[in-house]
Amino acid sequence: RGVAAAIVAAGGTARAYGHDVASRESWATLVPRVAAELGGLDILVNNAGITRDRSLMKMTDDEWQAVIDTHLRGMWLGCQHVVPVLRERGGGAIVCLSSEARHGQFGQSNYAAAKAGIVAMARTVALEHGRHGIRANCVAPGPIETPMTAPVPQAVKDAWMGRNPLGRFGRPQEIAAAIAFLASDDASYVSGQCLNVDGGSSYS
Repeated sequence: RGVAAAIVAAGGTARAYGHDVASRESWATLVPRVAAELGGLDILVNNAGITRDRSLMKMTDDEWQAVIDTHLRGMWLGCQHVVPVLRERGGGAIVCLSSEARHGQFGQSNYAAAKAGIVAMARTVALEHGRHGIRANCVAPGPIETPMTAPVPQAVKDAWMGRNPLGRFGRPQEIAAAIAFLASDDASYVSGQCLNVDGGSSYS
């Protein structure tokens, strides 16, 4: 709500809504409301995320399911509810947040599986709905300065930086810029892709 208020204060238009991405009922209520109040929908950004880190043999059912529901079920439900709206408007853009953890990450079997699944689902949406003018892409961040990475032990952060050619954490603004590009007309011929925004660590 603070971000929406700041946008409005700067002369823009923004609204904040309470929403449970893992709930079909919440999506069914939210999407028509947003479309009505804002004059339509052209872009969906699937960005909700949580972590419940634990090694494979110690992870509980609840820890597994909470992460899968938020990341993967949330994206699936979001696309199911927004794609029909985009089709009616002649097309639109969907951008989903994956992660470099999609390649596998110690202590994050739930998170890694969800982030890999997001890439596959985005590609599937692109294949199924490209004929309707709908593009679907992913952004895969590397280590970013956020509250989610703040508690990570310094030794782990140092190891991440040792594999990062730019040698620093990314900033949320840098991820936002990549999302804005993929959602914009500048990316009108980009679909089914996963854009790494990770300082080059994917290739080192």
